[in-house]
Amino acid sequence: MLLRFRRTLAAAAITAATLLGAGGWAAADSQTPVTGPPPGSAAWVADTTLGVRLPDPATATPAEVADFFAGLPVAQRDALAVRHPQVVGNLDGAPVPLRYRANALALGEELGKERARAGDPALTGQDHEEARARAERYRSLLADGRQVLAFDPRGRGTVAEVYGDLTGARHTAVVVPGSDIDLMSFDRARDPYGTPAGMARALYDATGRAAAVVAWAGYTTPVGVGLDAAAEDLAEAGAQRLGRFLTGLGRTTSPDAPATVLCHSYGSVVCGLTAPGPAQASAVVVLGSPGLGVPDAAALDRRVPLWATDRNGSDWIGDVPNVSLLGLGHGADPTGAGFGARHLPSTGSHGHTGYFAPGTASLARFADLTLGRPAG
Repeated sequence: MLLRFRRTLAAAAITAATLLGAGGWAAADSQTPVTGPPPGSAAWVADTTLGVRLPDPATATPAEVADFFAGLPVAQRDALAVRHPQVVGNLDGAPVPLRYRANALALGEELGKERARAGDPALTGQDHEEARARAERYRSLLADGRQVLAFDPRGRGTVAEVYGDLTGARHTAVVVPGSDIDLMSFDRARDPYGTPAGMARALYDATGRAAAVVAWAGYTTPVGVGLDAAAEDLAEAGAQRLGRFLTGLGRTTSPDAPATVLCHSYGSVVCGLTAPGPAQASAVVVLGSPGLGVPDAAALDRRVPLWATDRNGSDWIGDVPNVSLLGLGHGADPTGAGFGARHLPSTGSHGHTGYFAPGTASLARFADLTLGRPAG
């Protein structure tokens, strides 16, 4: 018993040294997660123009939201999207095309605000620069062909973008990213396969564009590799949002099966704490994972297959100790023999963000799973 305790304490010390020591990782910024209903929810709840009570975004389930919209004429749906774009655009259970339209309206409103801020003489030069960057971000998301399924400008911003026909495709997938992803960086050109947009585009192409793939940057991620990345507070908040999103997706799309959920790095902690059921996911795939926040696969819903992608030799995540003590660390390695996950190969991948690169065995297997084909 004493020997076991000493080993655990040593592992915790290594974790602390790794996360707080070398490389200045402790300098990462602490983040406050975006939680609660979408912006504008109070005005939405108070709106009585239809003569009916609108579903409260804070309490209504995605099923209740879906049923509400199913009972409305198209003109009334559109009127609500125009009056309350940020609510409708983020309301899980609302019709997908209506969310696209609402988010385009919300992006247009925010674009106007940031352009005004960029020319406001009362603000600083840094304020002007930040406003111009945000305005350009919103302008790019309004480009023809982009399908924004969620958009929230609060904090660092969250967003979800769809590749393919989400309402018509027989199969769907959702990509959940790890650290350093937000509204401004979710589709950055640098290191594209480390972003949800780059991963989603690669998977969409690998399926022959037969599936619809969602790049879901819908939670507040850690910045850098500091205490936020070692702890699970942001993952717990993200899990609540992801679970609701997956439930809403199941009500508003018509695939042969629920989405295949692919979780990268810290995003695998979000997925582990979500523990989606068979109505939310047909499979969960983790890659570059520091742990899932659970002791083993048996702690998740056994009806949903869990696949762990073999870690390539140049992925730095392998240097992070797989412990969980005093609120730090994310537990056992899901690629370990005793964890209980099924395995996927990663031949041809390189580094922490190379698992979705074209030509890799991992991307080919991700596509197989998404399309409902055997991945073994």
